[in-house]
Formats: sequence, structure tokens, C-alpha cells
Amino acid sequence: MKTHTMALGALTFAAAAPVAAQSDMHAATCAVELVVLGVGQDGGAPQLGNSADPAWTDPSLRRLATSVAVVDREHGERVLFEATPDIREQLWRLDQVMPTEARPGLDGVFLTHGHIGHYTGLMFFGHESMGARDVPVYAMPSMSAFLFANGPWDQLVRYDNIELEDLRAGMPVEFGGLRVTAFEVPHRQEYTEVVGYHIAGPTRSALFLPDIDSWEEWESWEEGPAVRIEDLIATVDVAYLDATFFANGEIPGRDMSGFPHPMISHSMARFADLPASERAKVRFIHVNHTNPVRYPDAPEREQVIEAGFGLADEGERYCLAD
Repeated sequence: MKTHTMALGALTFAAAAPVAAQSDMHAATCAVELVVLGVGQDGGAPQLGNSADPAWTDPSLRRLATSVAVVDREHGERVLFEATPDIREQLWRLDQVMPTEARPGLDGVFLTHGHIGHYTGLMFFGHESMGARDVPVYAMPSMSAFLFANGPWDQLVRYDNIELEDLRAGMPVEFGGLRVTAFEVPHRQEYTEVVGYHIAGPTRSALFLPDIDSWEEWESWEEGPAVRIEDLIATVDVAYLDATFFANGEIPGRDMSGFPHPMISHSMARFADLPASERAKVRFIHVNHTNPVRYPDAPEREQVIEAGFGLADEGERYCLAD
């Protein structure tokens, strides 16, 4: 696949060439594959304290916290993005895609930031649970410092359950058939910086960006590179984007206009004039338990599909190699 380089401020990635629509690709035909392991917001669904959620009695409506993984069958590597509170179930699901005798069998865990749905699963690598050895955890400087200096995470470092690996925005991390590049985005930074990831396989690439304050703020961000999300979508074949909320009003009694997430309705309006091929790249992910698109028969879900966008599903797989 021919590519060209596109510079986005401090971000430089290979721009995706057009590819034919993918059918389901099985292990025998896909050497490097992205797997979606969770699509929910940090608390998953049903969420603690919401006893009326139908997912308590209907397991088909349950959703794990957002996470994806990439498996490289040629080099025998597995890379995880986010260590969520649901990591036990998610690593079991990953085993069904590409089994391994090693435990946990991860060549890298990439964290986006220090909110509970994105790193607290690291606790299961500790001696109270798996007792893992030297799991490589890639974290930005503030995220790494947070883990190193605060309990119980510092114990994981001292006991060699995890090994903190240096991660810098714009500096790729290379694996056998995979290249991962972090980029900073504006989002609530109570403890750490926040990043998304450009994930490049041998012939296709993906964007993983589960949390951001707004597309507009990113365009004029003074603390990092000013980036238009549309330009970044153009560099990949599939884009997993923040879809925490659908629209203002879904949380009764609260004005959500200032919530630090781009709502799906706003993203669809912003992207409406993109070519159909670009809109089709978008797979909305990180869905709050209040977001109606989590229900298969919701009219809002149909609205997203009719507008030419996609909704990430747990278990979906996307081939990053011909």
C-alpha cells in the first residue's frame, strides 16, 4: 500500500491510502489484528449505583470499560491498550483470539491517562493476584511518575510486577509488525497528561482516542500541538473516537453543555461534510452508561449508522495487515 507523510503540527504519520471494505478476517488470513475488548466508559455498564439499569438482568447489555489490543501472529506478540478494571475478563477474551502459554502474555501495556477506567487494572498484576513479572507498561512522564510515587501502584514497581517504559509524544515504539505513537490531547489532567495513540500495522493503521475535552479546543490548544481531528482521521484506516455522551439532556436535571467530552451528536454534525469514506472510518467508543447508543434498538444508534458512522462493538476485529 502506498503512503505519503502528513505533518500535523508536531504529529507526523503516514496517511492512509484507500483500501477496499474489509470482511471478517480470521487468524489464518490476518497477521496483525486489532481487537476491541471493551467499549464502555470507565465505570462500564451497568454502573455502580444505577440499580434500574436493565443490564443487571440482561447480560447482553453489559459493557466492559474501553480497551483494545493488537495481536501479531507472525512475531507472537500481544499489545494491550489500557489496563481497565475489567482486565481479567478482557485478557481472557484476548486469549480466545490468540492464545499464549505465558501469563499475562503481554509485550506492552499502553496507558492513555490517570482516570480509573484506564490504569487501575494494573492492580491485578500484583502479588495479591497474578504476581506477574516485569510486564512492560508504557506511560507518559507524569503518568509514570504517578505510578512510581503513589501506592498501591508503587508496590507493583518495587516488586517488579510491572516495568515502567519511557513514552514520549511523537516518538514511536516499535514491535515486530507494529508501530505505536502517542500524541497529547486536552482532557482533565488532575494527575497526569492525556494521550491518544496512532497504531500502525504493516499495511493499515488505526486511531485510538477514547478521551478528549473537545475537537475545537484541540485546534487552538496552547499546551500542545494544534490539531484538526479531520486531518488525523485522514491518516488512518479506522478511528476509534470518544463517544462518552450522545447529546445534552441524557443526564436528567443537568446542563451537559460544558462536559469535557465531544458528544456524538456534535461530532456527527462536525463531520457531516466529510466524504462518506472518511465518515465510515469513525467507530465511536467509550460509551457512558447513560448513552442511548448502547442499546441495540435505540433510535439514536440507528441515527449514527444512517449518518455513515460506526459504533465500536466488543469483540470486533480489524486487520492491520494484508
